[in-house]
Amino acid sequence: MATPLVMGYSHLLLYLLVSVVVSLKGCMGSDSGPIQMNDDVFGLIVFKADLIDPFSYLSSWNEDDDSPCSWKFIECNPVSGRVSQVSLDGLGLSGRLGKGLQKLQHLKTLSLSQNNFSGGISHELGFLSNLERLNLSHNSISGLIPSFLDNMSSIKFLDLSENSFSGPLPDNLFRNSQSLRYLSLAGNLLQGPIPSSLVSCSSLNTINLSNNHFSGDPDFSSGIWSLKRLRKLDLSHNEFSGSVPQGVSAIHFLKELQLQGNRFSGPLPGDIGLCPHLNRLDLSRNLFSGVLPESLRRLSSMSFFSLSKNMLAGEFPRWIGSLTNLEYLDLSSNALTGSIPSSIGDLKSLRYLSLSNNKLFGIIPTSVVSCTMLSVIRLRGNSFNGSIPEGLFDLGLEEVDFSDNGLVGSIPSGSITFFSSLHTLDLSKNNLTGHIPAERGLSSNLRYLNLSWNNLESRMPLELGYFQNLTVLDLRNSALVGFIPADICESGSLNILQLDGNSLVGQIPEEIGNCSSLYLLSLSQNNLSGSIPESISRLNKLKILKLEFNELTGEIPLELGKLENLLAVNVSYNKLEGRLPVGGIFPSLDQSALQGNLGICSPLLKGPCKMNVPKPLVLDPYAYGNQGDGKKPRNVSSHPARFHHHVFLSVSTIIAISAAILILFGVILVSLLNVSVRKRLAFVDHALESMCSSSSRSGNLSTGKLVLFDSKSSPDWISNPEALLNKAAEIGQGVFGTVYKVSLGSEARMVAIKKLFTLNITQYPEDFDREVQVLGKARHPNLLSLKGYYWTPQLQLLVSEYAPNGSLQAELHERIPSASRLSWANRLKIVLGTAKGLAHLHHSFRPPIIHFDIKPSNILLDENFNPKISDFGLARFFAKLDRHVISTRFQSALGYVAPELLCQSLIINEKCDVYGFGILILELVTGRRPVEYGEDNVLILKDHVRFLLEQGNVFDCVDPSMGDYPEDEVLPVLKLALVCTSHIPSSRPSMAEVVQILQVIKTPVPQRTEFF
Repeated sequence: MATPLVMGYSHLLLYLLVSVVVSLKGCMGSDSGPIQMNDDVFGLIVFKADLIDPFSYLSSWNEDDDSPCSWKFIECNPVSGRVSQVSLDGLGLSGRLGKGLQKLQHLKTLSLSQNNFSGGISHELGFLSNLERLNLSHNSISGLIPSFLDNMSSIKFLDLSENSFSGPLPDNLFRNSQSLRYLSLAGNLLQGPIPSSLVSCSSLNTINLSNNHFSGDPDFSSGIWSLKRLRKLDLSHNEFSGSVPQGVSAIHFLKELQLQGNRFSGPLPGDIGLCPHLNRLDLSRNLFSGVLPESLRRLSSMSFFSLSKNMLAGEFPRWIGSLTNLEYLDLSSNALTGSIPSSIGDLKSLRYLSLSNNKLFGIIPTSVVSCTMLSVIRLRGNSFNGSIPEGLFDLGLEEVDFSDNGLVGSIPSGSITFFSSLHTLDLSKNNLTGHIPAERGLSSNLRYLNLSWNNLESRMPLELGYFQNLTVLDLRNSALVGFIPADICESGSLNILQLDGNSLVGQIPEEIGNCSSLYLLSLSQNNLSGSIPESISRLNKLKILKLEFNELTGEIPLELGKLENLLAVNVSYNKLEGRLPVGGIFPSLDQSALQGNLGICSPLLKGPCKMNVPKPLVLDPYAYGNQGDGKKPRNVSSHPARFHHHVFLSVSTIIAISAAILILFGVILVSLLNVSVRKRLAFVDHALESMCSSSSRSGNLSTGKLVLFDSKSSPDWISNPEALLNKAAEIGQGVFGTVYKVSLGSEARMVAIKKLFTLNITQYPEDFDREVQVLGKARHPNLLSLKGYYWTPQLQLLVSEYAPNGSLQAELHERIPSASRLSWANRLKIVLGTAKGLAHLHHSFRPPIIHFDIKPSNILLDENFNPKISDFGLARFFAKLDRHVISTRFQSALGYVAPELLCQSLIINEKCDVYGFGILILELVTGRRPVEYGEDNVLILKDHVRFLLEQGNVFDCVDPSMGDYPEDEVLPVLKLALVCTSHIPSSRPSMAEVVQILQVIKTPVPQRTEFF
């Protein structure tokens, strides 16, 4: 690859050559004025020289041409013959916006969106004084937004959205932009207040500043509200605060007002309803309080209305029926009171209705049945009573959530239309009675059914097993009686089955083994009897098994120990006995999961251990009377009592004593092993807790070896390691050691020091030096560079660069609510950068460097959200560790560890990193942890995403905090993550292939190759 210096010389040479060509052609002369045409040729050729064109779209751009007007993606003014438009949208171009464009003095449109441009904006764009349209959206351009708009008084359209621009906007940025009509800076990292000069843009009709970090109290009264021509205002997902005063009515033609996802407070502006053309109003996720303004009833043109997640109070508006064009209504998560008026039925176009989590009461009005277009209705978390309106379940509803209310009566049977369209039905936590309607099960598209916490007092319908797409069935605490249907999993799609707290009897059906997709099976607190079916061992995806508080008997099938994915088991308070399975989760079960049984054999339990094995034989021929002719057999002693005693001691007693000795020996052996493991873990966890104590104990630390890769000699301040860590501050602890930060030397350079858990990893400095020297050569923009090391037999330190902006773990899961969010552009940048760093480790070294601990806490972020991988290669030092110790260490990385490491011999290879990287992608896209423990279940992220993908609802799992995102990028990235997390290592791609796929995904849609 050419160095920057060589590339600079090549561009200069090209610049000179093109200049010579222009001069020669100019000297030849031409009546048509070729010099002007060659200015455009010259500028575009120089501009092209700074680009990377992977698909050769610009191959027609030839410096030998007299005019560029015949080139692809170029348009010229037919009168002047000068270039007027350059449109290179979605061509997969990359590089920096370099020189050359300033030559295009007649350029009116420059559109470079949907590419991979990086770096900052060249100030030379400011010389394009005739430019009217500038579109640089959906790239990776970073840095500050320059104030070149001062020189672009003709600009009408400016779109810099979905990049990585940061910092505040210059206050005078728009002072000469009176012609500006469209402005979008959405999806960047911009911060600070809105420039006051924006008010001078009197022609603006669209402002989109969403998904940034803008803050402060916007000047609405004398500022934004004075822009009379405004049609769309989007300030959503920023950090604005303060109140929104009246004055919005001055913008007579306003059509869209989006302020959601900020910290606006106070009452809603009272004149907001005086904008007659307003059709979209989204003020959700703020701190607005007070009552809804009466003026809102005038917004008869409004189709989208959301005030959810605020602190609004007062009665539910009786005038809601006046908004006759409403299609989307969301007033959830407020403190509204009163009842729903019957005028709700006047909303004939309504498709989405959510009033959840308010303080509403009364009945659900029957007039809601008149909303024939209704698709989603959510009323959960209120105090509604009465019955479900007759006829509501005859509509083509897709989602119904009436949970956590006080509804009574029976569940309506519903029409064919209802059961063919419905995919989610949640009626839990009510007082419903009667049977479960399942007569339409054969044609149902139902995926989620939750009727828990009701008083149904009915049997489970046999038809439930035929719900073809049912994935969640929750019937807990519903007073169900009878048996569990044998064909409960006939469809094979069920993921969660919860029947706890009912009065079910009989055996667990053997056909439960047909539930091949099941990962949560909970049948606790019933009256189930019989043995635990061995067929459960076929449920390879099972994560949780809850069977406590039943009447189950016999042994736990030993085959259940083969369930590799099982994370939690509870069989307490049954009548079980005998041995526990030796594999899987069972050896690590605690007392609470086993107690209350007849005789399970476990050292955790104090009760008797009952084994289902034959008793030893007692060989006493006289115990059963005389045989044959009644005479003693030949050779039998004349002292029968002595013979009986002799035979019993020789067989029964010997067997019993032998068994007791074996059991005692086993208990002692297990205890010794536990003590040994605890000692080793304690040694790893607590060895060398402080540098001072290490120094005082070792006595030979002064013979330690220090090597700094970027220094020729060892500085005096580290000759004694106590002087280093005495002033260090601990900033974290990982799998391989404790991390400190410390300022080095007089230059106060901050570095990170990792104190490794030693456990006699390497006994000689040359061994340690050989390993660390390899890591020191691993230099890459996406790797945290290693600066050096310190070694003694008792202490090993690694010195690396310090990343002041913290880890991806903190950015995803430890961010305070008021802090900024990660945009999709930054998340994709982190994914691609991490992939490139891992690919460098895997493919640039032989043997490859394996990270072995890919997770967000080991991904550090620089000031531009570029990822830097830390802790890479440390697995090389730990090859000699006891497998139990290292596997125990990796319990802290639950969810990231490749399954082959947990189930087979410890094999560290590149595919382990690919698995962890796939989990990392899922975490970045969803904002969720790989394993989440709920009150009643455990969510396994990769299974959750795979399930949603199979059901066609994968975008439901996307992190809502990152705002808008391109679905055509998010979907293939999620698919790539699922491929990377395949259980079969050979099915996972290499990191080099991952990088190639990600680069294609980042390429705009028209040119993208479909990989999945």
